[in-house]
Amino acid sequence: MAETIMRPATHADLDLVLRELRDVIQTSPHYSDRFKEHETNRLDKSFLKGLLAIDPWHIMISCVDGVPAGAIISGPECGAIFRYWSWVFPSHRQSKLALFGMREFDAHWDNTRFHKAYTYVRPENEVARMLLQRYGYTETALLKQHIFGQDYLLIEKFYTRPEVPYDSGYVGRLGRLKNRLKGLVGA
Repeated sequence: MAETIMRPATHADLDLVLRELRDVIQTSPHYSDRFKEHETNRLDKSFLKGLLAIDPWHIMISCVDGVPAGAIISGPECGAIFRYWSWVFPSHRQSKLALFGMREFDAHWDNTRFHKAYTYVRPENEVARMLLQRYGYTETALLKQHIFGQDYLLIEKFYTRPEVPYDSGYVGRLGRLKNRLKGLVGA
């Protein structure tokens, strides 16, 4: 039986994650060309490095027998955690890895620094909607013409947050310097 784990990304993972992310963005049938262009340009290596500096778990890597097979990219947004993208790499799409990823994402982030997790999903993306609903996410609102004129569903799941400071996602000067040094040495 294959060993499946979820781990935080490292700087060494960024090229792979970026290549697979660009592929899933460009091949998705649910998004407009304008949105695909925007996401491809926005979610670049600098953006991913910034997420690593905040918390390496914002880029979660699903591995099967030690081989990266999927990823979830998230970030802090005003006390909540936003799921930018979650996907299974083409080599593992006919598996239950998406279910594993959903479970692990919530297990890691619930009861920490966020009061909820949320994402946007195109109404036509029935597979993503079904998966999110299966794991306790609720379709809260239909956002008409929300992103580049397309409709999106706001889907969220409330977490149990202890009385701890919210995660603002801010990395100060010292954190940016440490991150820059890590990038130079390939850490």
